[in-house]
Amino acid sequence: MILSKAKSKEERDFYVVLAAREQYSSRELERQLDSAYYERYMLSAGKQPPQAVKQDVRKSILDTYVLEFLDLPEQYSEKNFRKAIIENLKQFILEFGRDFTFIGEEYRVQVGGQDFYIDLLFYNRALSCLVPVELKIGKFKPEHIGQINFYLEALDRDVKKPNENPSVGLILCAGKDDAVVEYALSRSMSPTLVSDYTLKLPDKKLLKDKLRELAELAVADGEE
Repeated sequence: MILSKAKSKEERDFYVVLAAREQYSSRELERQLDSAYYERYMLSAGKQPPQAVKQDVRKSILDTYVLEFLDLPEQYSEKNFRKAIIENLKQFILEFGRDFTFIGEEYRVQVGGQDFYIDLLFYNRALSCLVPVELKIGKFKPEHIGQINFYLEALDRDVKKPNENPSVGLILCAGKDDAVVEYALSRSMSPTLVSDYTLKLPDKKLLKDKLRELAELAVADGEE
C-alpha cells in the first residue's frame, strides 16, 4: 500500500516508520495515506512555533486535522461538534496520534468558587502533560487565547501532578489566518497552539505544492 501510494523515498520511509510505531491496521494506514498525513505533518513541522512552545510540541500537534469521519451536517453547533468527536473517539485518537489519552469532555475546573468547563481534556504520553482542547466552529479569534490561558493556569495549579510538564493548550477551529494567530500569540508566554480542521479529505496535490514551496523557500534562505 505504501509503495503504491507514496511517491517519494522520504514519504515511503515516513509511512513505514509511522505504521510500525503506531501499529496501524491496513485500514488505519490507508486512511492516513488518503488524508495526506505526511504532507500535513511536514507542513506543521516546517512552521516556527510561538516562542513559548517547544519544537517537540509542534511535532506532536499538527497544523491541520482531517475529521471527515465525524459526518457532521452542513450546520452544526459546538455541542454537536464535541458530541461527534466523543462518539468517534477511536478515529479521533487515530488522527491526533496514539500518544493522546482521553481524560474527559466538559472537564470541570473550579476557580474562586466558580465552575468552568474545558471542552476536551487529553494527556499526551510523549510530552508528559495535560492538553486541553477548545473547540471553535468558526474562525480563530484573538480573544480565544485568554480563555485557553485561563484553563492552562487552572490545570497547572490544581490538576497537574508534580512529575508532569506544564500543560499545552490547543485551540481547534474551523479556519484561521496565520498572521492573526502569530500576532495573538507573539506576547503570550503560555504554550498554546492553534490548529484548524476540515470535514473532508484534503486535496493531496495542493498540499504537495505547498510542501514544495516551503522546501524551495528554505533552499533560497540557505543560499542567502
